[in-house]
Amino acid sequence: MKSSITLLREPIDPVSSAYMRQLRGFNKTKRVYDVDPYAEVYRFRENVYGIYTHSLDGMGDPWMYLVIGPEKALLIDTSFGLGNLRGLVEEITGGMPLILVNTHASYDHSYGNSQFERAYCHEYCAPYIEKELTPHLWDYLFDENGKGKWADFARGDLIRYKPYEIVGCPGGHTFDLGGGHEVELVFLPGHQAGHCGYLDKKNRILFCGDAFISMRIGINGPKPGMPHAEYATVTAFRDELEKLCGRLGEFDSLYPGHFVVDISSEVIPHVRDVCREIVAHPDRCDFAEEDNGRRTMQRFIRGLGTIAYNKDSI
Repeated sequence: MKSSITLLREPIDPVSSAYMRQLRGFNKTKRVYDVDPYAEVYRFRENVYGIYTHSLDGMGDPWMYLVIGPEKALLIDTSFGLGNLRGLVEEITGGMPLILVNTHASYDHSYGNSQFERAYCHEYCAPYIEKELTPHLWDYLFDENGKGKWADFARGDLIRYKPYEIVGCPGGHTFDLGGGHEVELVFLPGHQAGHCGYLDKKNRILFCGDAFISMRIGINGPKPGMPHAEYATVTAFRDELEKLCGRLGEFDSLYPGHFVVDISSEVIPHVRDVCREIVAHPDRCDFAEEDNGRRTMQRFIRGLGTIAYNKDSI
């Protein structure tokens, strides 16, 4: 890709790092299109593409996903907005009508939204994305000399910001891609108050954002002054996982926003069980770290990674 990583703000765990090296080095479907040299495109199903980009802020490299239905295509997340994502999607789909959806509001999942006219998300996520509607989205990525702090790329290749419409939807809202191909918005709070996933019923895939990732699921707690704060908690995550465990017959695979893809849905009950344990006994953890007076605790999840939380995020 045209970009390169210059500094990591946190180490990537060895399993996730090794997996990504293997995928990027040996997957035979990988392709970089001339229209957007900042993205690697992988074909994971006949009509499902993963779009991989470098993280511009030193964290984990994000995935986007493109699902092509009979009449419309669905783009899940937009990374940082570096490069011509819109042109890339139009080339892959042949210019099909497109629905853009976000799993959550984080920079690495929604800052490319302004390349499009409209973005859908969970209704509790909408205020968080609206808060970021500013031309100064990317200022934090650069030092006083205008050089990228964590990645090397051409600043001029950040597509110019423009306002766009944000549409909040309730859990259970369905997007129709034509010919009976439906994708359902599934509420998956915890990582953020309005975090959600998208259940592709035809391909039996849950595109799960940062709700399930191979390295670490982070639940940092409510953001001061922001609405729906009670959903940015382990308790809210546990409650929705109880419901999701009753739907495991509807999908087989998890495709997350970072690292390992095509994770078996069998890990979901393990995550739920750990959330139950955290809520019941928050001080019991497998290890803890102190950073500027803030104590972050972590519990291991069988078959996945860890869940990280603090005293304010229970």
